Amino acid sequence: MAASGALPGLFFCFAAMVLLIFVSVSAPTWNTISFLNANDISFGVFGYTGSKAHVGYTFPTSLPNTDSDTLHGLTYALILYPIAAGLSGISVLFGLCGAGYHRVGTVFMSLTAALALLCTLIVWVISTSLFGVLRERLQDGGVNATWGNATWLGLGALVSLLLGFCTAACGVFGSYRRTRRL
Repeated sequence: MAASGALPGLFFCFAAMVLLIFVSVSAPTWNTISFLNANDISFGVFGYTGSKAHVGYTFPTSLPNTDSDTLHGLTYALILYPIAAGLSGISVLFGLCGAGYHRVGTVFMSLTAALALLCTLIVWVISTSLFGVLRERLQDGGVNATWGNATWLGLGALVSLLLGFCTAACGVFGSYRRTRRL
């Protein structure tokens, strides 16, 4: 193998990509994965249960205390989850090049993993704040609102990208010589 130093970063970037894809296809596409659950409604990246999938959505009027322009505006930022998934996928491709061919692939893997890490950090903070405020408003209105699993999948992707970036950056200095056979 050309570069065993690239393999740990490649593994963590791949794990982050899979987790971010799961978060990106959350409700309304896949109701099992959601950020918040309230009154049999699951909220995801592109909408909620029963709504059409689109970027930026308003919350259902059947739920109390959800008519806020700020909350509506923050749902547009959730598009950063699929963007982070794409950046993680690009870092995986660079990692494959680094593992199979040349050190430059590992360098680019660490750079794209850093961009994906930054993007994931920003959107994770936004989504946690958004759905935390929404959860408090719903509970103040008498609605039983519980956290979904997408928040924790996003946190797992964030940690995986952090580890992927660090191991890829260290993997740049690994051995890239091919052994000769006589």
